[in-house]
Amino acid sequence: MITRMMSDKNMEVYFDNAATTKVIPEVREIMLETMDVEYGNPSSMHIKGVGAERYIKYAKEQISKQLKCETKEITFTSGGTESNNLALIGMAKANNRAGKHIITTPIEHASVYNPILYLQDEGFDVSFASVDEKGIVDVEKLKGQLTNETIMVSVMAVNNEIGAVEPIEEIASVIKEYNKQNGTNILFHVDAVQAFGKMVIYPKRIGIDAMSMSGHKIHGPKGSGALFVDNRVKIKPIIYGGGQEKGLRSGTENTAAISGMGKACEIMYARLKENLASMKKVKEHLINGALAIEGVTDNSGDAAHIASLSFEGVRSEVLLHALEDKGICVSAGSACSSNHPEISGVLKAIGLKQELLDSTLRFSFCEYNTIEEAEYVVEALKGLLPMLRKYTRR
Repeated sequence: MITRMMSDKNMEVYFDNAATTKVIPEVREIMLETMDVEYGNPSSMHIKGVGAERYIKYAKEQISKQLKCETKEITFTSGGTESNNLALIGMAKANNRAGKHIITTPIEHASVYNPILYLQDEGFDVSFASVDEKGIVDVEKLKGQLTNETIMVSVMAVNNEIGAVEPIEEIASVIKEYNKQNGTNILFHVDAVQAFGKMVIYPKRIGIDAMSMSGHKIHGPKGSGALFVDNRVKIKPIIYGGGQEKGLRSGTENTAAISGMGKACEIMYARLKENLASMKKVKEHLINGALAIEGVTDNSGDAAHIASLSFEGVRSEVLLHALEDKGICVSAGSACSSNHPEISGVLKAIGLKQELLDSTLRFSFCEYNTIEEAEYVVEALKGLLPMLRKYTRR
């Protein structure tokens, strides 16, 4: 499905699925239904409105089923960025009488990091929990940062650049124990954009108070997202208007995007075990092949769909475009930061060697990628790296 020939020599290989994924036919079909048949405003009381509302209800049922939560605990947004902003700003402002201390990590996505900087400008006190060389949060140090003034902790489930899988269950347990012993109500937010549809997470069972999700990372449409908020948690809206989504996110619902995200969720979780096994094989094949080349370092975490490799002596941007010429699409980091290129804060935080900070690429996979594609990429690297290094030395 993903692979096609670009020319007599080049194959098209899309290894940038952590940035976005291709919409699958089943998703496209349900979206077209909402645009061609059930095109009413879901807030309208007539038959077309009721028809559109059914698609939103269906999507909430699919997501809540996978999270083992209530449908009323799911709020639809325009994507992971809005979900993170709503969770962080909304919970901070609703609970600021209890304290103004927030804890996060130095490897969060910009859609978490920047809202927290905004809150810092608004008078909140921010602490950053440290991570090790694999990008894993030091839970004991985080535990030592909790105080009676802490109102929120935000830690991503899977890092979007290197694929580190964070110990969110352990962190949730530490927070719950602290709350029990000190009579506090520290809230736990998880950015699950790179985990949703790729791992099983039951937020209420774990002790997660709010969790952000995105549709376009799991073969749903761009502009689709959701936020789980435990029904006991106080949160304020950041968008005001007609009171849609229980008043938490006003604005006419994007029925097409919402229905597409619901269908993508249904399909991805039905195939989860097989998908993970397929992606893991492609990832391992790529990494093993690349490591056989001189001057390649593996920075990858345990997530099945993300590999991070550093190529000594070659700038990431140069290698990225050289691979592009061969029909291979990869990333030099988070796609959301590509308009403002700079050295990755994630790579700095894990202590990557200075000379590799600007020589690292992210390869990210979906279940439609193949071993053949991984082999093609490895062969391309074998041919390109010696030539690019020779050019760089000159």
